[in-house]
Amino acid sequence: MNTIDIIETRVRGFIADIQHPKQKKKINSNDLEIQLRKLMDDYFEMDGYELFYRAIETLQAEGQLIPIKNNQYNGRTPALALYYWVNIKDQADKWDRLEMMKLSDQFDFSFYERHPEWQTKDEWDRIQNVYTFLKSSQEREIVSFEERSLELFGHEKFLLDDDSFPDGRGFLARIGISDEQLKMVNYGEPFVFWLRQGKEIKDIQRVLIVENLSFFHTSIKLLEENKLDYEPELIIYGEGTKIERSFSFFFRMFLPKSYLFYYAGDLDAAGYGILIRLIEKYPDCCIQPALKIYRKMLECLEQKNEQKQGQTQNLKYRDAFFQWFTEEEQAVLMQLWQENKRIPQEVLTIETWRRWQ
Repeated sequence: MNTIDIIETRVRGFIADIQHPKQKKKINSNDLEIQLRKLMDDYFEMDGYELFYRAIETLQAEGQLIPIKNNQYNGRTPALALYYWVNIKDQADKWDRLEMMKLSDQFDFSFYERHPEWQTKDEWDRIQNVYTFLKSSQEREIVSFEERSLELFGHEKFLLDDDSFPDGRGFLARIGISDEQLKMVNYGEPFVFWLRQGKEIKDIQRVLIVENLSFFHTSIKLLEENKLDYEPELIIYGEGTKIERSFSFFFRMFLPKSYLFYYAGDLDAAGYGILIRLIEKYPDCCIQPALKIYRKMLECLEQKNEQKQGQTQNLKYRDAFFQWFTEEEQAVLMQLWQENKRIPQEVLTIETWRRWQ
């Protein structure tokens, strides 16, 4: 949570404590800020007043605070009214306990007993839709998350898109219902792949997954010239983090057996994370870094560039990735990390590959 959210959350908490269900309450904005400063040791370092001002303006725009216009201000810049009315607390719709009991053969309502603010009309409508479905679920087929979400909740992304539907992902947990009970599955996304010429699906044993499109095409050329490390029968274009969603699709397309998966991505924080998350998510698969390819990238150290903006620099992923390498190689990788540098996979071209022929 960033500092803006922290201050706004605290201010909202203060206001919620003051709000009364039947009458407006009066607050002093200076007193409110003093309470905030007492709770936050770094209030001044983070320019806390500016964030406090923005939080008050937000609550005013929402109608929770109403400035008392008597020409009294808090003496700060930008100025706020000295006094505000705190509007009456909105009361959540309360559900009929008898109706809840009728549905309790399918649902656990304990969450709603502890959190009556969730007892809204929209939530109850969703519960009734799910209840109706469960009564006839034995006759229903397994479909995708999107299809079932559209049927039950009116939008295909309700259970998947946190930004558009913040109430969605937690809904099934609140009512104690599993994906299996709703007969829905989250299908893996299809991916682009290249099967080596002369090979059939039954011949696949070694699979190379590459992060970037340029190296995917380079790998195909190298494979057909018998110059690609590991000599895989199949090359998959991982498309960055998409492979984390699409990897499960592999097992719908290809024969169930043991495969050896090699992964090659950028030498940067994002690339480390993709590989380690794949290994953690699929512990029964043999997934490992394509060390021969990464070592060629390390020989192109002169082409390092700046780490991409916004990448999360996760130390756990970094350390798990580094442990595959020798101490000398780890020292080079650590130097890159400390300099905030990276080696993109695109250093490996048909031309640079000739260095190792």
